[in-house]
Amino acid sequence: MPVRLKKLIGTFLLLLLVVVYALVAVTVAAAWLGESGPVVHMTYFLFTGLLWVLPAMAIISWMNRPPKKG
Repeated sequence: MPVRLKKLIGTFLLLLLVVVYALVAVTVAAAWLGESGPVVHMTYFLFTGLLWVLPAMAIISWMNRPPKKG
């Protein structure tokens, strides 16, 4: 696959990841953390705010792999 095509696909995947992940994280927080205190909210959003980096790193790693020879 050409490098430019991989980067285009990866860019759209990253945008999709961020939008879907944010919607899911906020929906879960609204459903389960409604009566929780501020410390629980802070811990949840700190954790979920950092967790999206793992799939994003996988997408970026795939985007930066050199094309296969042959």
